[in-house]
Amino acid sequence: MKRFWLLFSQSVTVLLAAYFVVATLKPAWLDGRGIRSTTVALIEAPATKAATVPPGSFRLAAQKSSSAVVSINTSKNARSGPHDMDPWFKFFFGEQGNAPQVGLGSGVIVSADGYILTNNHVVESADEIDVILNDSRRAPAKVIGTDPDSDLAVLKIELDRLPVMVLGNSDSLQVGDQVLAIGNPFGVGQTVTSGIVSALGRNQLGINTFENFIQTDAAINPGNSGGALVDIEGNLLGINTAIYSRSGGSMGIGFAIPVSTAKLVLEGIVKDGQVTRGWIGVEPSELTPELAQTFGVSARQGVIITGVLQNGPAALAGMKPGDVVTAVAGREVHNVAELLTQVAALKPGTAAAFEVQRADGKTNLQVTPGVRPKARRQAQ
Repeated sequence: MKRFWLLFSQSVTVLLAAYFVVATLKPAWLDGRGIRSTTVALIEAPATKAATVPPGSFRLAAQKSSSAVVSINTSKNARSGPHDMDPWFKFFFGEQGNAPQVGLGSGVIVSADGYILTNNHVVESADEIDVILNDSRRAPAKVIGTDPDSDLAVLKIELDRLPVMVLGNSDSLQVGDQVLAIGNPFGVGQTVTSGIVSALGRNQLGINTFENFIQTDAAINPGNSGGALVDIEGNLLGINTAIYSRSGGSMGIGFAIPVSTAKLVLEGIVKDGQVTRGWIGVEPSELTPELAQTFGVSARQGVIITGVLQNGPAALAGMKPGDVVTAVAGREVHNVAELLTQVAALKPGTAAAFEVQRADGKTNLQVTPGVRPKARRQAQ
């Protein structure tokens, strides 16, 4: 019996010793799940240099243009009401809380001298305007001039080493071209979105007096107003102005003012303090079969003139009621809005060619436009 217990105790001792040795040197052997690898086989792409631009990336365009897009914060001081000091009014209606109003928008630096293009509705009636650059510098801005008819405004800041946006050619744009929209939507910070040109020459939207919008599906949201629409080279094509939306956010229909229009406004405001537009003194109407039959013309495209101001620029050039204007300065005219825009772009005092369709055939008239009267906003 003693020999049995001695054998048993020795066996247990050997087993325990073996267990501790294995537990110390090869703990994985004691894992009930067996021996498994602790690594996972993955397939990774080869490392690329940070300077390498991936195919199809808009990185270079964004880097080139984004530094010249600024955020604009505006504030309007509280306005005093007629009953603010009336104790009985305060007793019945309480404090009205005339707090300052704040606004948010974007802008584009277009000159090293500090000139900034933005929308008129961004800075309209603002008492204070604060501009924040992409490098976090800030500066108060002065309004150099505004043009409500095109919803554009020119600001100026006093800072050194300003980034400047390169102006592109909006007249060469075609539907389907890729574009980027840059601004500060909802105040979240500078944002770049991409899309294409969805349509050109959008008008009759009731947004501005002069409408010749670039339509894009690049996301434009509140706060983007006054920001930049750029091409894939990073050149400025337009100033983002409005969106069509039922929710307040982007629905893929945004509108930008072409840089060709913005440039004319900028130069007019900086040089003369106002925008000078052409005017020829006519009353135009959309060309309809009924009007064409009434005046005996066979034109199917253009704008029919139903009235001509006596001794006005058009009358002096020989234009008559019933004439159908088909082109201005070599550019075709399809509706009243296009005629308004193209005539307004003419330089007062400089003759321009008007192609006219009459009952007896086509003719060319050299019309010398005058200055568009401010009191006659609807005259062409």
